Formats: sequence, structure tokens, C-alpha cells
Amino acid sequence: MRREAKTNKIKLQDSEIPKLWVLTPTISETRLSSFGTMQKTGWSSGVHFLPDALRTAIVAIHQLPQTPETLWLRLLGRGSVQSQAIIELQALPLNHPYQKATLELVYNLRENLRVNQELEADDRELIMRLEPLYQRDREQAVQEGNKQGEQRLVIRQLNRRIGEIDTSLIERIQSLSIEQLENLGEALLDFSSVADLETWLNQQSI
Repeated sequence: MRREAKTNKIKLQDSEIPKLWVLTPTISETRLSSFGTMQKTGWSSGVHFLPDALRTAIVAIHQLPQTPETLWLRLLGRGSVQSQAIIELQALPLNHPYQKATLELVYNLRENLRVNQELEADDRELIMRLEPLYQRDREQAVQEGNKQGEQRLVIRQLNRRIGEIDTSLIERIQSLSIEQLENLGEALLDFSSVADLETWLNQQSI
């Protein structure tokens, strides 16, 4: 980036240069001290910066304050830290952005567990603890008008699985019956590309 900026004769802003963020559930003060870390004004407790030239910071998840802004990171913690984060997440309404985004995360973790039996124990435990939220989301989808709720859930899962799908494919999905939508919800676990979705839809004569 520095060479490119010099070649193009433009000034490279410090904020444009990538930084390395190391996330760890726990870390001792002795280890932090050995890295020569320091706290910076304006940053929460738990965020420790290495010397500026290294452009690196260590985020000690167990030291983060219990605020909405740290909820996502605290879900990756351990023990009581993770438990508290899950309690806070469960207390949010289902239409809250954190809820929706987390349910997509759970969906992906469940999918990884299905195809990767070497998933770490911590990930397996997180899936198990968040599974009730995922099931509650599916139940609400049915209660919200069955088809429309199921459509939203399937489209959201497809976007996470194979990337953003275009309008024409969304319209084809919206024309599916509830039973077909449920079948698609199962089938998409094996999709790896948009072509797989198109093939499946063609088989439905849609």
C-alpha cells in the first residue's frame, strides 16, 4: 500500500493501513506485559495496544465491559463471560439486529458442525447454547404468516451460504409453496454456489 501510494504520488492516511486484532478469551497480565502492551485513551478496558510500529492490538474478551457494543465479542468468551452475553442476547427482541445477525452465525456454525466433525469443543458448546434462539426464530417465522416468514428465513440463509442472490431468484423462491420452502431450507445445506440453487429450483418446475 505504501509503494502504491508513492507510485501514485498520493498521501496514505494512517487510518487506511491495516491493523492486526488478536482476540483471546483470556490472557494474563504477565503475558500482556511481556508484549509491552499499553492502554489508549478513548478505548474500552480489555483492548491492549502493542507498540505503534507493530500495528497490533490484543482484545482480552474477559476484560471487556458489559455493554451492547461488546456483546458480539463477549459471545466468543468463555465461562461466565459467554453466559452473561447469551443472557443479554436472549433478552433482546427477535427483530433486533444483534439477534438476527447472531442467528445467522448460529446457522453457519450448525452447518460447519454438520460437515466438520473436528469443530472445536468451544464452538460446539456455543451452538448448543444458542440453538434455542435459532429454534425460536423458526417458530416465529411460522407464526408470522408461515410462507412469508419462511421465505425471509430461507433467503437470509441462502445469502449467508452462497452470497447475495439476485432479484430473479428471489422471485422464484417467493413462488414456492410452504412445503417446498421447508425442503429448500434443508437442501441449501449442501449448496456451494448459486448454480446449485438454480438447479434445485429447476427441478421444482418453477
